[in-house]
Amino acid sequence: MDSEGEAPRKVEEIIANAQKARASDIHFQTRDGTAQISFRIDGVMTPIGELEADIQERVFGRIKYLAKLKTYQESLPQDGRIQKSDVGSKHDIRVATYPTVTGEKIVLRLFSEVADRNLDELEFSDGIFQELKQFLRGNSGLLLLTGPAGSGKTTTIYACVRYLAAMGGRHIITIEDPAEQIIEGVMQTEVNEARGLTFAKAARHLLRQDPQILVIGEIRDDETACIAVRAAMTGHMVISTLHAGSCKGVYERLLMMCEDRFAVISSVALILNQILIRRLCAACQGDGCDLCFKTGYCGRVPIVEWYKSDDAKRRHIRSLGAEAVKPDQAISKSAREVLEMGLSDLQEYKRVCGL
Repeated sequence: MDSEGEAPRKVEEIIANAQKARASDIHFQTRDGTAQISFRIDGVMTPIGELEADIQERVFGRIKYLAKLKTYQESLPQDGRIQKSDVGSKHDIRVATYPTVTGEKIVLRLFSEVADRNLDELEFSDGIFQELKQFLRGNSGLLLLTGPAGSGKTTTIYACVRYLAAMGGRHIITIEDPAEQIIEGVMQTEVNEARGLTFAKAARHLLRQDPQILVIGEIRDDETACIAVRAAMTGHMVISTLHAGSCKGVYERLLMMCEDRFAVISSVALILNQILIRRLCAACQGDGCDLCFKTGYCGRVPIVEWYKSDDAKRRHIRSLGAEAVKPDQAISKSAREVLEMGLSDLQEYKRVCGL
């Protein structure tokens, strides 16, 4: 193999293997001149192999070149994106580099077709599915998704946007970081904090574009939270994510972020707190095989806590605060249904939920 073409071929080979394994991320960690390679499969880091010292530097340089990063820069973090056509991938790939005490770390985020699901492909229980559809057929209110990183919130949001776009007749605007999928008929924008275009600034200006539906990738600060609440109060449908960990936690955070307590309580219509647990491998029923990399699991299934607001619940929250928030369905009940159907097992539920 000629040395000039070795690095490009190696990069494409690793990416192809990661996609075949359904990995969401590829991690390269430098140690003693070599680079350990791991795939994140179904949320779990899985060691795959390593790059020897003689090719590690060239592979790192190739990745940076494709992502339009400074190939010589190792002491500062860099972020970029590789176009799918450059590596024969199905989707673009996000690249992030970071200096560590053992050498440079590079992470490739793969935007896979798993996220291209429609609403009825999310595997939500019938109760959640019906409540979500009812909200999306409405005209206003705030839908918030919460849960840990990698819990499928973005997949759910895109499914909602795709459903809304298919309904037609309404102006939909998204603010994303980054835009992982392009949906026909939707005005999509990306934040660029380096140039001063934050979620809050984008939301302020985009409300002047006459949106009927505003999708904010994430509520990260007080200003964005207040804009989302006010928009939902003034006849817009608003969909966003908020790191809180529970339905009750969503209210706790929003009530801290927004001074207008009445507006927060009045605007929230539906909250989904979702977690993904690994699905038992259908080929080996959990025993471990080549298809599931000997893990016993293949793919993931959601367990969801949800809370639908109404006038009576809003009165209770005004009186008692977030303590009044009791989910319509708890995570434990959702998990029990998944386990009873044989889709996962108690060991995986305990691993994910820390029990």
